[in-house]
Amino acid sequence: VFIAQSRASGSHRDVEDEELTRIFVMIPKSYTEEDLREKFKMYGDIEYCSIIKNKTTGESKGLGYVRYLKPSQAALAIEECDRSYRAILAEPKNKSSESLEHDYYSNNTRQEPRGNTLSFCGHPEFCCFEKESRIQESVSKRLSVVSRLPFIQEQLFALFDLVPGLEYCDVQRDPHTNSGYAVIQYSTAASAIYAKYKLHGFEYPPGNRLTVLFLEDGSDSSE
Repeated sequence: VFIAQSRASGSHRDVEDEELTRIFVMIPKSYTEEDLREKFKMYGDIEYCSIIKNKTTGESKGLGYVRYLKPSQAALAIEECDRSYRAILAEPKNKSSESLEHDYYSNNTRQEPRGNTLSFCGHPEFCCFEKESRIQESVSKRLSVVSRLPFIQEQLFALFDLVPGLEYCDVQRDPHTNSGYAVIQYSTAASAIYAKYKLHGFEYPPGNRLTVLFLEDGSDSSE
């Protein structure tokens, strides 16, 4: 697997430094930086490890970064590490969306949704949506997800599984195009509404916007 560099990017070294060598992981809150290094050193030479902490209490948020010397080592760590770490490539430090990384896997944050960040709460049925988010279309428990890039089953499942109640994620491939299409179903319409609200237009991976729409599932949408 090769990672291509965009022509619009800066030098190859800049891209390598910012986008291809640093991974973002979900970890137990008891982990120290040494624990994190110990778990991920088997995949390559680590430049540094850091744990995201609460600025007030100094307690770990259960999220961290691991920076490798080579992109191949970061890719190996993402592929080979335990799935519970939910490892992905981290956003470049110089992008304003770094807050996305901080909240990406945190189900316990309660801040108001803004921009392109994810802030999921445990019970989407009781979440308050902003006025402009009120759904005017026929809702259901099933969603279609369309992308100009093909999906990887495990990655898309991990993304939509951030909203409680995911029942299945079915990635479908069109042999004639390189676009991505998937069907997502939740146990409740409330979860599906929340997933659509948070993920329609979301950039995953960065630069690739997702289109999320409701699909008829045979249920009474008036509920």
